[in-house]
Amino acid sequence: MHTEFQLHSFTRRPQTSSRIWVTGYLDDCTCDVETIDTFNNNKLFPRLNKLLESDYFRHYKVNLKKPCPFWNDSSHCGIRDCAVKPCASNEVPGGTESASYKYSEEASKHVGECEEAKRLGAVNESLSEETQRAMLQWTQHEDSSDNFCEADDIQSPDAEYVDLLLNPERYTGYKGPEAWKIWNSIYEENCFKPRTIERPLNPLASGRGESFIRPTKLFGLCVEKRAFYKLISGLHASINIHLSARYLLQDTWSGTKWGHNITEFQHRFDEVLTQGEGPKRLKNLYFLYLIELRAVSKVLPFFERPGFQLFTGNENRDRDTKNQLLEILHLTKSFPLHFDENSFFAGNKKEAAKLKEEFRLHFRNISRIMDCVGCLKCRLWGKLQTQGLGTALKILFSQKLIENMPESGPSYGFQLTRQEIVSFFNAFGRISTSVRELENFKNLLRNVQ
Repeated sequence: MHTEFQLHSFTRRPQTSSRIWVTGYLDDCTCDVETIDTFNNNKLFPRLNKLLESDYFRHYKVNLKKPCPFWNDSSHCGIRDCAVKPCASNEVPGGTESASYKYSEEASKHVGECEEAKRLGAVNESLSEETQRAMLQWTQHEDSSDNFCEADDIQSPDAEYVDLLLNPERYTGYKGPEAWKIWNSIYEENCFKPRTIERPLNPLASGRGESFIRPTKLFGLCVEKRAFYKLISGLHASINIHLSARYLLQDTWSGTKWGHNITEFQHRFDEVLTQGEGPKRLKNLYFLYLIELRAVSKVLPFFERPGFQLFTGNENRDRDTKNQLLEILHLTKSFPLHFDENSFFAGNKKEAAKLKEEFRLHFRNISRIMDCVGCLKCRLWGKLQTQGLGTALKILFSQKLIENMPESGPSYGFQLTRQEIVSFFNAFGRISTSVRELENFKNLLRNVQ
């Protein structure tokens, strides 16, 4: 019963923590790590985490059945029952009306009836009866609202709502050549890089080679291309922090135990073990945090309009959710050292427009690669986080449209769909959680030395 997980986190004494942590100012911006840590861990993280537990933000509609558009590959992660097996139709009764919206108790009870949802890599697609009824109201509201325009894919019969709280991002065992192929395609084919870049590590040559791709030297790249690479690297770092923080430490007949795996964390970020790259990856995580934080602060006028609703059908709860959101948005505007997005796509307008389009197409390709991820739970969070980051870029590149929005009535110049909103704030929640987890790992390493 997977006994290797029982001792894995204790097979090697943790190394000196000073070889991991980053301090001081970040490249290409005027902010320092310490300011981000203080703001995120003490102010933003607790509020954002609470917001993401609300009905509106915990349900994400996604199509996990789309085929990989880049290569023929029907493989799945090599752990038990990675494929999704939705609950039978008689386990999720349909309905047309909604009485109340207390999803947590109902959905948690339903999990026990769907044993397949307990598998590591499986996506729990169960929804309570009242949640299913609420979805019908949500769809009707979106179809008649000027504030949302659903993407074609969301209308697909294969697109389903997933409760994110029942499907947390954590270790699934998805690794090796299949996972390496995804990241290799992202870094090698879709990231801006100098021609002198080293080829990525072969994951079969080393037991730890698949965690990250061989470092890229960013000298000679313009600020936009450097930023693009750092955003992808930061996202990769964040995902690896989540997997290390919610690692399967024990899987036996007596049950499973999830928790922080210090050894796994060090293999991914220790300066010596990563040949000097670990701290750079963490700095890229902080850079990504600044980009998404700036987007959150810039989008306030869109959500602040009196007519805008975070609609679930429960008027009082919807109003409370919007108030929580506005509190967070105003808080982000108080951050003292925001990234200056005006440095992007400046200079010659023709060249800037060309670079911006290239930037967009590269990122669009990366988002499509997520349909090639074999583990469905990994695919779920990969799709959500890339869409969230894409929404952040959309916000930053739509600054004038947002500034010119009318205070009331429809906003035809700038729109965000429900899926963009949910993915945007959940993606930022993942980055915020990663920054908070770095503090947790720091304390754990301090205690074992």
